[in-house]
Amino acid sequence: MKLQVAIDRVSLTEAVDLASQLNGQVDIIEMGTSLSKDYGNEAIRQLKEVLPDSQLLADIKTIDEGQYEFKQGFKYGADILTVMGAASLATIELCEKVTKEMNRTMMIDLLEVCESKIEELQVFDSAIFCLHNSVDKEEKWSVVETVAAFKEAYPQVKRLAIAGGIDLSQARELKEQGLMEIIIVGSSITKADDPVKEAEKFMEVIG
Repeated sequence: MKLQVAIDRVSLTEAVDLASQLNGQVDIIEMGTSLSKDYGNEAIRQLKEVLPDSQLLADIKTIDEGQYEFKQGFKYGADILTVMGAASLATIELCEKVTKEMNRTMMIDLLEVCESKIEELQVFDSAIFCLHNSVDKEEKWSVVETVAAFKEAYPQVKRLAIAGGIDLSQARELKEQGLMEIIIVGSSITKADDPVKEAEKFMEVIG
């Protein structure tokens, strides 16, 4: 299982500094959507420069203009880009086409995506599917139960990630469950007094 650390709602200077500290300590650094909206593709370029040993995911949440946005995101250095599962199949097909041409990775964000649409999305068998609990929702969720139910409903999905308030205890449960490829952790690491040390704890749990 891999650890992805989401850096969000900070200045680009702070994001680059934190990414450089976590380089090689975690598997994937996520450039959160706020950084994309605040600083654009320049943020991808600057973060990639300090990540020779970790992959960079840019959470651009593409919903349209799939071919253009994915070409630009990969050109500036992202290893993984996100497209919303709510996007049209035509948009996701274009994102997949660019991803394969550039030998990179596509993640499909399943935030608020209905079951019938997920059924259609299973054709994208090389993509990572991300189960995502909205940060705007106040209610907590059982990550283990959510993953188990998803895998039972969609056994064809090979690559699975999960995001939304993941803490150490949940990370341990997901590791024991053994169904995830990636867990995505944000403030539990980035807002810690020592983010590198906190990341090490997560890596120990999932390693």
